Order: sequence, then structure tokens, then C-alpha cells
Amino acid sequence: MFRMSKMTDYGLVLLTELAREEGTTRTARELAEATRVPLPSVSKVLKGLQAAGVLVSHRGAMGGYGLARPAAAIPLTQIISALEGPVALTECVQHTGPEASCELEAVCRLRGHWQVINQAVQDALGRLTLADLCAPAPRVERLVGLNVPARPAPGGLSS
Repeated sequence: MFRMSKMTDYGLVLLTELAREEGTTRTARELAEATRVPLPSVSKVLKGLQAAGVLVSHRGAMGGYGLARPAAAIPLTQIISALEGPVALTECVQHTGPEASCELEAVCRLRGHWQVINQAVQDALGRLTLADLCAPAPRVERLVGLNVPARPAPGGLSS
């Protein structure tokens, strides 16, 4: 299963909380209380996002964390890369050159396909911004070109 870590999920929750009141500064404790993310996790995630240039921190009595730039200028790829590392669905798309070799490289016919698929995922994530995550879901579906069908009603009957 391909899945983001819990810390990345927490990071997105914290950033959307900050983005709701753009231009404000919030402490780690305030964010933990507002989102119910454990304070030690909040502190760890905020430091990682600050190191990646997504957040800025201010010291002092009125200090805390704020967005480094408007939410509409923070792509989802930057957030995920800051917390997870580069978006790579397989090892062969993460590494190029001599370190990209694996025991199947001589016979594998999928590497080129995985590179295309990985690029499509990166492109879709790159079209989304933090501001988009604060908007209703249909906006995100339009941005990534999804035509999400209605879910069937319980019992397998469609409405």
C-alpha cells in the first residue's frame, strides 16, 4: 500500500489550520489544542516545515509559527517532500545513475513506465496548493482532473 506517514498527515492538518487565518502566528501549543495533534508531534513537524521554508518562526512573547508565504503559493509537493522526502513510487524512480541499479534492472520492462506514472503523480500534487486543501473537495477534484463517480449506496444499490 502506498501511503503517507502519520507525520505528513499531521503536517497537512497543522498547515491547513494555519492557512485558515493567513498572516497570523500560532504557537505549537495552540496548534496542538486546535487540531488535537499531540504536542511532541506538532513540535517535530513544525521544525521540519520551518527547515524546508514552508513556515517561519518568530521568537518572543508574541512568537510562534506562520506561513512563509501565502497558502496559494505553497505547492503540495513542497509540503510532502519536506516531510517524506522526494515523491517516488518505486526505488528505480527515486535514484538515477549507478545507484539506480537493482537485481532486476537487466530484464525489467517497467522502469520507463514507473517514471511516467511517478511524474503524473508529481504533476497532480504540484497542481494542488495549501489553499486548495482548505477549499471544498470538489475544487480539488477539478484541479487534478478527477471525475469521481458517486459512491454506491449501502447494499450495492446506486441512487
